[in-house]
Amino acid sequence: MLYRKIESFIRNHLVSKNNKILLIEGARQIGKTYIVRKVSKELFPNYIEVNFVSDAANAKIFENVKSVDDFYFALSTVAGDKMKEKDNTIVFLDEIQEYPQFITLLKFLREDNRFEYIASGSLLGVTLAETTSIPIGSILHKRMYQLDFEEFLIANGFSQSAIDSLEEKFRTKISLEPAVHEKMMDLFKKYLIVGGLPDCVNTFISTRNVMDIRQIQTDITNFYKADAGKRDEARKLKIRRIYEMLPSVMQNVKKRIVVKDIEGIKGKRYANYVDEFDYLINSGISNEVKAVSTPVYPLCQTQDKNLLKLYMNDVGLLSNLLFRFNTKPILETVRSINLGALYETVVASQLKSLGHNLFYYDNRNNGEVDFLIDDYENLAVLPIEVKSGRDYMIHSAIDRFLRNPDYPVVRGVVLSNDREIKYVDKITYYPIYFVMFFRSTSDYGKDMIL
Repeated sequence: MLYRKIESFIRNHLVSKNNKILLIEGARQIGKTYIVRKVSKELFPNYIEVNFVSDAANAKIFENVKSVDDFYFALSTVAGDKMKEKDNTIVFLDEIQEYPQFITLLKFLREDNRFEYIASGSLLGVTLAETTSIPIGSILHKRMYQLDFEEFLIANGFSQSAIDSLEEKFRTKISLEPAVHEKMMDLFKKYLIVGGLPDCVNTFISTRNVMDIRQIQTDITNFYKADAGKRDEARKLKIRRIYEMLPSVMQNVKKRIVVKDIEGIKGKRYANYVDEFDYLINSGISNEVKAVSTPVYPLCQTQDKNLLKLYMNDVGLLSNLLFRFNTKPILETVRSINLGALYETVVASQLKSLGHNLFYYDNRNNGEVDFLIDDYENLAVLPIEVKSGRDYMIHSAIDRFLRNPDYPVVRGVVLSNDREIKYVDKITYYPIYFVMFFRSTSDYGKDMIL
C-alpha cells in the first residue's frame, strides 16, 4: 500500500464536515480512485461508488440524470440498501467528466445535504475548462499528481522520521554524509527510470523487473494518446502530434515546441493551437512552464504564452521513450549521455506537485534559466538552474540574472549531483534530490526555507 500525501488532505476534508464537495482531478493512472476509495471506506460504514465511465459503457443508468430526484432514483437501483443517513453514508462519483452535467448537479446535491459526496475525474481539468456553469462555492477543487520523490522514498522503506531528518538537513544547510548521499542518488536514478505512477512503483518494489515497468509505461502512454481521440478528428491528430514531439523537444537546448513543426506548415502561430495545448495541460498529462523575458513579482504578470515549454507529467514515461530497456546511461551516468531532460522533468513535476506555478527565463541577450518560481519569503523571484553533469558551477545565464539590478531577485539555486550544500555569490547549491523540500505555501503544513 503506497503512502500518498494527499490522503491526509482528503481525510481532513471529510472529517471536518466541510459543506463543499471535494473534487479530485488528475491524469489517468495516478491513483485517484484508490486513495479516495481507501479513505472513504475507512470513514463511512456505507460506501457507495458510481463509476460513470463504466456506466456509460454498460447500463447508462445515470446518462440522462438532470435533477436531484433523478439521481436518487438512479442511485437506488444500484445501491438502495446502502443509502442510509448522512453521517454514515458517502457517495463517490468517479470519472465525473463522463457526464458533465453532474458537475453542475453537485451544487444541488450539496444543498439537498442527504449524503456526503466526493468526486474525481481523469480528464476533469478539460471538462472544467469547457463547462460554463461550474458551481463556484459548492466544490473544493484539488489536483492530484503521481508519486513525487518524497513518496517514492517512503515506498522504498524510508520512515517519516527519516524524511523529517532529511528535511532538517535541507533547512539547516547541512550536507548529507557520503554514504547517505550515495543512497539518495541511487534511488533518485531509479526514480528516473520508474517514475511515480503507482502501478510502476508497485511493480518496482515487488519484482524489480524493468521490462514489466516499461510495458506499464508504454500502455499508459498509449492510454493518454487514446484519450485525445475523444476529441474531434482534427484536434485529436494535432494533440497526439504535440504529445509525441515532447521527448525529442526535451533533448533540444531550448526544450520548447516549435509551432511550425507541429504540422509542418509555415506561418502557424501559438494561437492556432491554443485548444490543443490547453488539452495537454488541463488533462494533467503535461506540465506547462511559461516564458518570462523581464521578470517582476509575482511572475504571472509577465508571462509570454507564445514561448511555452511542456514537460511530460511523469519522468518514467519520458525515460521509457528515450532509453527503453537500456538503463545503463541513467544508473551509471555515461558521460556522453545528457540526462538534463530527465532531471528537468523531475524538477518540473516536483515543483508543480508542491504548489508552484512554473516559469522560465528566456531573454535574447542574457540567455535562459530553467525555472523561475515566486519567492514568497522575499516577495521576489527565485531562479533555479538544473544541472545533470559535472560542470554544474558553470551557469552564465543565472549569473547575469542575479546581477541585473532591475530584477526582483535576492538569491538563486543550482541543483546538481554534487553532495555538498554550499553558498557562492548569491547562489545556493543543493543536491538534486532536495527539490522535494522546495515547498510553496504548502498544503501539507510546511513552507520552503532556502
